[in-house]
This record gives sequence, structure tokens and C-alpha cells, in this order.
Amino acid sequence: MDRPNGFKFVGTRPDRPDGMDKVTGRAKFGADATAPGMLHAAIVRSPHAHAKILKIDSTKAEAMKEVKAVVTRADFAEGLTGENWNILENVMAGDKALYDGHAVAAVAATTPLAARDAAKLIAVEYEVLPHVTDVDKAMAEGAPVIREGAADKSVPDGLHANVVRYHESGHGDVEAGFAEADLVVEESFKTEATHQGYIEPHACLGQLGSDGKGELWCCTQGHFIVQKTCAALIGIEASQLRVTASEIGGGFGGKTTVFIEPVALALSRKANRPVKLVMSRSEVFRATGPTSSTSMDVKIGMTRDGTITAGEGVFRLQGGAFPGAPADLTAMCAFAPYALKNVKQTGYDVMSNRPKQAAYRAPGSPMAAFAVESVIDELCKKLDLDPVEVRLKNASKEGTKSSFGPRFDRIGLVETLEAAKAHPHYSAPLEPGQGRGLSCGFWFNHGGETSVSLSLSEDGTVALSVGTPDIGGSRASMCLMVAEELGIPYENVRTTIADTATLGYNDVSHGSRVTYASGLAAIKAARDVVNKLCARAANKWGIDKEAVIWEDGCAKPAGPNAGDFEPLPLARIARTMGRTGGPISGHFEATPEGAGMSFATHIVDAEVDGETGQTKVTRYTVVQDAGKAIHPSYVEGQFQGGAAQGIGWALNEEYIYGEDGRLQNAVFLDYRIPVASDLPMIDTVIVEVPNPGHPYGVRGVGETSICPPLAAIANAVSDAAGVRLTELPMSPPRILDALERQAHG
Repeated sequence: MDRPNGFKFVGTRPDRPDGMDKVTGRAKFGADATAPGMLHAAIVRSPHAHAKILKIDSTKAEAMKEVKAVVTRADFAEGLTGENWNILENVMAGDKALYDGHAVAAVAATTPLAARDAAKLIAVEYEVLPHVTDVDKAMAEGAPVIREGAADKSVPDGLHANVVRYHESGHGDVEAGFAEADLVVEESFKTEATHQGYIEPHACLGQLGSDGKGELWCCTQGHFIVQKTCAALIGIEASQLRVTASEIGGGFGGKTTVFIEPVALALSRKANRPVKLVMSRSEVFRATGPTSSTSMDVKIGMTRDGTITAGEGVFRLQGGAFPGAPADLTAMCAFAPYALKNVKQTGYDVMSNRPKQAAYRAPGSPMAAFAVESVIDELCKKLDLDPVEVRLKNASKEGTKSSFGPRFDRIGLVETLEAAKAHPHYSAPLEPGQGRGLSCGFWFNHGGETSVSLSLSEDGTVALSVGTPDIGGSRASMCLMVAEELGIPYENVRTTIADTATLGYNDVSHGSRVTYASGLAAIKAARDVVNKLCARAANKWGIDKEAVIWEDGCAKPAGPNAGDFEPLPLARIARTMGRTGGPISGHFEATPEGAGMSFATHIVDAEVDGETGQTKVTRYTVVQDAGKAIHPSYVEGQFQGGAAQGIGWALNEEYIYGEDGRLQNAVFLDYRIPVASDLPMIDTVIVEVPNPGHPYGVRGVGETSICPPLAAIANAVSDAAGVRLTELPMSPPRILDALERQAHG
């Protein structure tokens, strides 16, 4: 490590730089954007799960004096292929509406009310087609085909046309492994789709002139991908569209793509005026990406001493009416925590008449953990083994060949298990009617294209420009790392999210990549500045640059042989930089590939009312390897946020589709996310096993925290209820049904 003796700023808990703006209401979110002459937009959405679009008649809407533009699929680019075609087809339907809520037309008018009234006047003639919303039914013989020819070359012959991608990985001989086991448990599991539940709906303001030059303001996790995608969908050059990211009121992966931004731009081009488009809550639920629903089969063999001899899993995920369900990630994450000689995992990406799925915090991994960790829990119960000891016995370590192929570098799973075992929660007595559950979870983490720029001001303060929207406290972390490198106070560094015309391309804020990748880039840019500061000092002193070192915010002679000069603080060098060579800036651009993989262990206590099926989580502890916690308060918040969302996913949240294929619970009154009274105090333990791929040892923490909760809660609820729960959410009716089935054998 570059800092073997610790840090001065990193690891402290300073005030968050965006705190004042957010508590005073000064922060500007997507729906806060305005422009002179601005129009308001509304979208016409299909009321059918699957239907041919025979005719769209907008004459009555266009007759309204307030209406300035109407767009349909004909107003977007033609000839797109691959994912750009899929995104366009989702943004605005072509020949068919593929799910309830699919956009088919849009209108811009002088007021929001006029736009909504005009949308009601656009007449759409449909031919209703058979639909399917369940992943198993979508794979069955005779199921309606969503789109012929959508499958890629990975799909074996003989599968239904709705199966569009296939994944298989593993090693060893699973049948031989099962034969060695003293006990084999095989179980099937299902999880329903859940939404990320961000409180801020999608919103944007687009302005596009007839000259092909445009501006876009939007809430997004990645404005560079918005620029690239929107430019392709509306048929302009990417450099002609400048995109600025607003503050973001939650994303969790759900704001990593576009849904409404190209529509606002297309309307603006037609009306020659800025167009603002804000989704309603029901539109967010019906037409933006939830996570996939799943159907899974898991089989695991174990000896009496707790050695796992083999593991096999089949994971079927529906990603809506388009390819993209993370079946491969689900399969690869399933057995990743364990060093197995014999393992096989298979994943199916299946299309159905639902909205195009989007990422939700470690996409695919929570469902895999639910299935695998439930079976391991069942094996431990039947063999009377301690669940922590079994996991420690089989845990992946540095050098372990992962279930999906590569060998692990330095990882911290064992350390999280040991910390969980030592935590008072694990040995605390349970009240009558309570149960305890444990689970491990895994996420890959990601690097991605990254560019930053750092510049000094003459007063000695520093401006850092990054291209990754702050969705989890990254501005504070960037300031801390730059302050650490330059040796100046945290308060003297300001981090700004630059727009697409100001900085080189940056990948989306996803994959737990920002503190790792943008942080690494910020450190490298700061070191670039340090080199230049040392060169200025060397020039002033008349010595070689190599004879100058940087310590505690000052240039100093490297030793007695370099000369006897007083240290030169950064502020003094900056004050004279105009006379000693000009501005001092640091830059770094790269695609870092050393993102360290991440593991967590969660402990949960829950109680179940056997008469009503009501469930309550009474205690929760998160233990996770952060590599190095740059700002521990933010890290703890990420841990707690993943647990809170996992509680909702495990107990309450689900998409409910009727027989007609329409979403039945498209508002928060009916789609119930946890509120404060639903949650226990969530304890956190930060484990720090440094990631060798980062100068400070950072691992991403934003996603791993949602991987164990589903399984840990299910194990706790199953323990409390005395019956294994295999379907999420574990709502009171499902718990009562499981108890009744157990009572009747």
C-alpha cells in the first residue's frame, strides 16, 4: 500500500459537501430545470400487454391551440440495430405495444394540464394479441412469441423463441460430487420483480434546434451514455448534444439508461422550443425498468462435516420484452462465495410482456444468493451444523478458482465471516417465536472508462471535475482522496460533476465503480499536479526536480544534499504560478481494471405471527469488506441502504400483474416499500481487506450490501415459522399458506 502508516484525511467523517444545498432546498433536481418558452410534455401509453398498433390519429390533439408538437415512432432515427434498437423500441413503440404502459406517442403543449388533455385526445387503434408475463410460462411450448429472431448464438437449439440468451459455466463433475455427499438438498425458488423505488421520478428538459445542436438537463446516473444514446435515437452527432446531470433523488441502477429523454428532444426539435417531461409515479412503475422476476432450481450436496461436495443451479430470469435480463450474472454470482470442486450454473434470459428490466443494485446477485444460501441453511439444519462454521469451511479465499472461472485475488469473505461470528448479535439469545438467519453475498465490482481533471486556483484551493454523477457520496470521497494526496484541508477541495462538453467520456455511475475508478483517477490527477508543483519548486531553487519531494502540502528538498531551502506550501506556489509557467492542472484518463471483488455477511433476526402471517425484522447486522472506507459514514449508509431495500424485497415488494397483463399496483400505496417503522436499527461492521488494484485499497460498496438480505431474511423467517419459505416476497398470505401446507403434510 502507498500509505502503510495510515492516512491524514481518508477514513475521517467530514461534513458532506452537498448537505447544505439539499437541506435548504437549493439543490436542483431533474424536475427543477426551466427554460424561457418551455413546453410541457405528456406520453400516450398502451393499456394492453401485447397489441399491434394499427393506427394513431392525433388530429384532435393537434387542433388544440396549446399543442405545439406531437411525435410518434416515425420522428426517431431509422436503421438502428442492437441495443440502440432495443432502447428505441422501449422509448417509443414501433409496430407493436409490448407491455402495459409502453409509450406509443407524445405531445408537447404550453401547460402540463393541456399536454395531459391532449394526450387523451390521441386515438390509438390496437389489435390485442396474446400475452405472457410469467418467466416459466414464457418458456413453455405454445407461449406467445414476443419477437421472432431475438435470440443470440448462445441459445441452444430446441428452446422457445422467448429464450434470447443462455449462459453455462462451472468446473468439475457435479454428479460425482453429489455421489460423495451424505446429504443432497434440491429446492425450487421464485422471486417477483421489484422496483428500485427511487423517490425522484424521471425528469428532463430538452432543447434541440433545427441546426442539430441541443442541450439536455436530466436526472441520470450517467450523462455521457445519455448523450451517446439520445444522439443515436434522434439521429444527430453526439458532439452536438450537451448533457448536464442534475442532482439525483435516488437511482440504484434504475437511472442508467434512457426512457423519456429522447422523447423530449424529438418534441423540442419539432416545436423549436424547450420541452420538459416529468414522469408520474404510475408511469415510473409501468414503464421504467424494475429488476427481473426469477424461477430458480438449486441442488447442493454436503458431507456430515459440512464440506460442500457439489453445487448446481438453474436460473431463469425474465427481462421484459427485450433481451437483457442478467441471467449470466445471476448464475456467476450464485456459488461465488464458495470454493467448490464441482459446480455448474446455467442461466436463461427470457422475454415476456413486461417493461424492459434495468439494473437494480448488483443485478441478479440477490436472487442467486436467496436460492443458494437457503439451501445451505437447510443443509446446516438437517446436519445440525453451525451456519458460520460451514461457510468458513467452504469459503472462497485468495487463489480460489471461482465458480465462474478466474481465480480470486485478495478478497475478504473469511474476514467478514469471522467478524460476524465474533459479533454479539450472532450469539445473542432469541425470544420465543423468533428465528435467526445468516447469508453471504458477492458482487464483481467494475472499473469502466474514466476521465477527471484537477486545477489549482491562485488562492491554493483545488477544483476537481469528474464525470460520474454522485449517487452515494462520491464527491466527499473524491475531496478526501485529493486532500490526502495534496496535503491540504478537505474544505479546500471542491468536486463538480462536469457536463459532457467539459470532460472526456465517463462510464455510468454503476457497478460500484465510482469511488474505485474515479477515485483512482483523482489520485493520479493529484499526483500529476504534485509533479508539476515539485517542478516549480525545483526551478525556483535551481535544483533538479528529482531532488524535490512533496510532504504535508509542501515541496521540500529530498535531503541535505539537495540544498537547504524552506518548504514551499501549495498555496505559495499557486499564488505565483502565473509568473512561473502558467496554470497548474492535473489530468487522468483510463479504463482501470483492478476493481476488487466484494463479499458481505449479514445476520438477521425475525419474528413471525403464526395466526396472521405478519413478519417483523427485529435485529439486523451487516458485515462487509470495503477494502478501505474513504468516508466511513457514507460506507455505513450504503450498508444500511442495501439492508433496508432487501427487507422490502424480501417481505413486501412485488409487481402484481392481472390476467389481462396489466400492472395492478403502480403507486406507492399499493407497492409498499419499507418506511421507518418497518425497519430495525441496522448495525454495521466495516471490514477492510485492501484491494491491490487501488492505491488506497478501495473496493466498491454500493451493491454488495443488497446481495445477502433476501436469503438472510428468508432464513430467519423460515427459522421462526418452522417452515422453509421459497418464494419472495414472504407476504402474510404466502407464510400462512406454507404453514397450512406443512400442517396438512
